[in-house]
Amino acid sequence: MASGFCADCSRLLKEFCVYLRKVCREFEQNIRDVFRELSQCTCFRIAPESSFLRRRRTQELLSLHLLCDDETQLLNQESLHALSRLASSEDTDLQTTAAMFYLHVSHHLKSPLPDAFMEPVMALLLSPDLDVQKTISLSLVNLLAKNNVCKELVIEMGMLVPILELFQSGDAAAQCHSCACVTLLASSESKSEAIVVDGIMPLLALAKSYEPQVQQNATWALLHLTQSDWSTRILCEVGAIPVLVLLLQSSDSEVQFYSCTALCNITAVRDHHPKLLSMGGHFLLKSLLTLVSSSVQKNSTQACRCLQTLSKNVLIQEQLMELDCLVPLKALLKNSSPVRRESAVTLLSALSAHPPNNDVLVSEGLLEEIGQLLHHQTSVIIAHSCKIITDLCSSSMGQQAVMDSLCLSGLLGALLSPSVSDETSLHVTSCLHHLMTWDPLKSNLSVTITSEQVSRLVRLSGQIQNPQLSYNSAAIISTLAMTEEMVQLLRPHYITMLEYLLVFLKKKDVKLQQLGIVTVFNLKKDGGFSSLLAGSELEAQLWKVHAQTEETRRLLQMITPLSPSSVNP
Repeated sequence: MASGFCADCSRLLKEFCVYLRKVCREFEQNIRDVFRELSQCTCFRIAPESSFLRRRRTQELLSLHLLCDDETQLLNQESLHALSRLASSEDTDLQTTAAMFYLHVSHHLKSPLPDAFMEPVMALLLSPDLDVQKTISLSLVNLLAKNNVCKELVIEMGMLVPILELFQSGDAAAQCHSCACVTLLASSESKSEAIVVDGIMPLLALAKSYEPQVQQNATWALLHLTQSDWSTRILCEVGAIPVLVLLLQSSDSEVQFYSCTALCNITAVRDHHPKLLSMGGHFLLKSLLTLVSSSVQKNSTQACRCLQTLSKNVLIQEQLMELDCLVPLKALLKNSSPVRRESAVTLLSALSAHPPNNDVLVSEGLLEEIGQLLHHQTSVIIAHSCKIITDLCSSSMGQQAVMDSLCLSGLLGALLSPSVSDETSLHVTSCLHHLMTWDPLKSNLSVTITSEQVSRLVRLSGQIQNPQLSYNSAAIISTLAMTEEMVQLLRPHYITMLEYLLVFLKKKDVKLQQLGIVTVFNLKKDGGFSSLLAGSELEAQLWKVHAQTEETRRLLQMITPLSPSSVNP
């Protein structure tokens, strides 16, 4: 691009630049010569910690900061020697400079910090100056978070001791940095024992702090310690559970989430349940049920997960029912958030699996809520709703509640959802098949089902690659009452039905053969189907099955008499 200057001006400017660089180099050399001579004079040969040398060393180190884009120059031997001198100095200004250098490095370093550079870090952690300790501990947090230093090396060098001592400093920032270090070091499985043994009690004390950030960091550290079975056991032994339960009532939503997640990890081990329940007045369960209604979605869903894990314990299920847990859970079912609805229905399906709960669940109108919920479909909601319906319709009261609710129409509607997978369709058809074992529900289905739903069941019946889904769908069709209206719905699909029924009859599986025969018997009530069956390959296969059955019967008659014990072992 043209500079806008004529040739003479360009030449003069270039000559000026050359001359200026030459003058600068000469000036720099003159300064070096002067300071070299000054340094040899006895006037400057005083204690190493003189203010002049301190300023000189500080300037030397600060100049290194400007080279942060070049890690090889930033972390060379000269830098290491300078850092070692400053870190081991008794002057806090020099230590501060070294700590600031590490903080600067922790923000910009993209590769692992050489092990040799960890020695000055240890010296700075042992500094009597709290500001130096805060700065270097923050640097260490950054380096650990970015995996720029080896966690095992940090512990082997004994840094854990001064890190844990920061818990006792009383300074909120220092305590936060200490908590963060402990949390990050806890992921070092081979050395976590040292952290757990020495760090739990200070962490529990900080978790009770009135300083929000300190409490949050301490709870976060405790959460990470629950990710190991060994450290979780130690936590429970030293009294972490009461602290974590109390933190569920914290005014800080993050503290609530961390403590609830930590409790979820603890509840996964049944051996810890007695300690979880040892707090009087169902305090844990009451606190979790309160958190279920939290306005913070992740806290609400995490509380449901925790309760779901606990509900595997029959005693805890009974206590939950006593605490009227249905009230907050039914409220969540009506929430606009799919995540909240899913977490609630998942917990309710765990409760419905315990038969003693069923009468209460039915009487409290749960099936009515589930019927409405099925019209807000997600795979999780459909799967757990099917399980709840299947569990609760085992009694006459439950069957009547299904008929009075929107459950049947919701299940049929789920069949038509374009987002429903074969796995979810399997849940739906299994539930419908189960419902069809009761005549009132069978009659209700026959008058409720639509042509689109019939078409979907016929298509699923033909999915031979998914045998259970195919069987469930065909079994539902076989129960349909052959009314005039139903005949009109089925007739367009007779050809397709002949095809999958033929496949059933050719299978070695007796259950499929029997289903095929039952379906043919039901469909023959329509003369139109009988006409199609006559002379078809399906009819020929029926006669073949009949012949095989007769031969089997003849052979069985040869074993006379059959004792009752041999028939019903």
